[in-house]
Amino acid sequence: MENYIVSARKYRPDTFESVVAQKSLTTTLKNAIQSGKLAHAFLFCGPRGVGKTTCARIFAKTINCQNPTPDGEPCNCCESCQSFNQQRSFSIYELDAASNNSVDDIRSLNEQVRIPPQTGRYKVYIIDEVHMLSQAAFNAFLKTLEEPPAHAIFILATTEKHKILPTILSRCQIYDFSRIEVADIIGHLQNIAKNEGINCEHEALRIIAQKSDGCMRDALSLFDQMVSFTQGDLTYSKVIESLNVLDYEYYFRLTQNMLLGETAQALLLFNNVLSHGFEGNIFIEGAASHFRDLLVASDAATMPLFEGSEELGRRYAEQAGKCKPRMLISALKLCNDCSMNYRTSRNKRLLVELTIIQLTQLISDEADESSGRKPKQLKPIFNTQNQQQIAQQPQQAQQPKRAAVQPQQGTQQAVLTRQVAQQQAVQQQTVQSQQTAQQQATQQIQGRPAHLRQAPSGMTLGRMFSSTMAQKPTTAEQNNSAATQTATEQPKVESQVTLKPITSEDVARAWMTFAMRLPENERALADRMKIITPTLKENGIFGISVDNQLVAEMFESEAKRISSGMADELGGVSLKLSIEVNKVVVERHVYDRTKQFEILRGKNPLLNKLHAEFGLELS
Repeated sequence: MENYIVSARKYRPDTFESVVAQKSLTTTLKNAIQSGKLAHAFLFCGPRGVGKTTCARIFAKTINCQNPTPDGEPCNCCESCQSFNQQRSFSIYELDAASNNSVDDIRSLNEQVRIPPQTGRYKVYIIDEVHMLSQAAFNAFLKTLEEPPAHAIFILATTEKHKILPTILSRCQIYDFSRIEVADIIGHLQNIAKNEGINCEHEALRIIAQKSDGCMRDALSLFDQMVSFTQGDLTYSKVIESLNVLDYEYYFRLTQNMLLGETAQALLLFNNVLSHGFEGNIFIEGAASHFRDLLVASDAATMPLFEGSEELGRRYAEQAGKCKPRMLISALKLCNDCSMNYRTSRNKRLLVELTIIQLTQLISDEADESSGRKPKQLKPIFNTQNQQQIAQQPQQAQQPKRAAVQPQQGTQQAVLTRQVAQQQAVQQQTVQSQQTAQQQATQQIQGRPAHLRQAPSGMTLGRMFSSTMAQKPTTAEQNNSAATQTATEQPKVESQVTLKPITSEDVARAWMTFAMRLPENERALADRMKIITPTLKENGIFGISVDNQLVAEMFESEAKRISSGMADELGGVSLKLSIEVNKVVVERHVYDRTKQFEILRGKNPLLNKLHAEFGLELS
């Protein structure tokens, strides 16, 4: 049986041209080699698995190559290249700083640097994970790194540049490696699959590339794992099953539920996701990515930012055409807020379900589209047909005969039309009769003598007429009493309502309620308010007492906001805040030594015994 070599080692690049997605860096290194302008120290930094150590090896092999190609690549045929490929070169050393991070290891390295190379032109030292060196080791390495021998070149590699001393950074040429894009990883995996004779779908490779998070080594490891799981047939369904990834079909269904306002179906969809073992944050983060892709796919100019296949891109573009950009932006805000609050939430499922309810309300015309938050008035969440039937059952049970003779819809409309016409006619007759009665009353008063024309004390002619009409209703009003009973009784009820006077207890309760509603960032003000009890004064003023002027100034700056906030609890009545500073009087007494001793002896009787035995005197 052959020794199996993983893809990360088998397909490791051995030339600058085969390095994936680091074109600018490899071009700079090749130009430096061709021009012969080589620095004595390089620092390769960047995320894991992006080619730092690989480029360092290719660079070390190329500068010692005896017959380099015209474009700056190693020949892989000379003795130096062969010895390096077979891992027997004495001119290129690799040192792992994670396990050789002491001062003694660096001192040994400094001694080896003095020895010139046996073969080749340069002696290259590749120090991987250089940030793991200790502080003393860095200091011991400074002098050698600054002025090494002419034949020595150092290549340092690290994933955490911020942990390296600035004095080390200033002595190196720094090359920042970037994360590898999804499209570049997919292209590299397709080439490997073609060489290995593996059948794979584009969407399956896309899931592997996204799961690797820009790391080629992780992508190759996942690729080998999926090949073993699928027996050489990488399909989208098998990959998401093995990697435990949510299918995008869930998010297409969620978006469809949003467009239709189907809250119940969206909640059932989330319950199905939970039943498959996924956490709520994975679902909500996947939904955010889906809305981002829909937003990208909604415009042809931003379509190149979509990281899927053409077929999937057409599907996203089709659903994006049904969604308004404002709705997608609001959905992104909701998902982002839910993702940030998920970690600190005690009821995580409820948090996600509330977010789903708000997502399904975004399509409503009454939604607050400007803020991206919940709509002003929620639509019915669940199907209300059954609720309406249940509500109608008691009415049908109480009035069975009446329900049996109800007219049809067209007949009901006609009856309503006739009732409205009759009410309008009755109102018109009422107005005419009032005008006639007013004219008759005026004529009667004018026909009286002058001393009898005056209305009763405190009553004008209009009020007297109104009171007369109120005592003697017309025939039309009597006929219309049943239709207008509700309208005439309502003002009487309102006129009987009296405002309850505000007490000190009401003020204290409103004060404490306002303090409890303050946000977390105003905790200092809330704590101060909780230990203070306000008192009600005269002329719409309530007062508080504080200890010092600083606290008084703080409450003076917040007085208007506190008064307006308390008005909600006081029935809309806004009281003015009065602040009083308490003056603490400290009594100071000056005693002589004799008096002080007398006070101390009264507190501690043992001082008398001490004074008597040793014959002590006050100085």
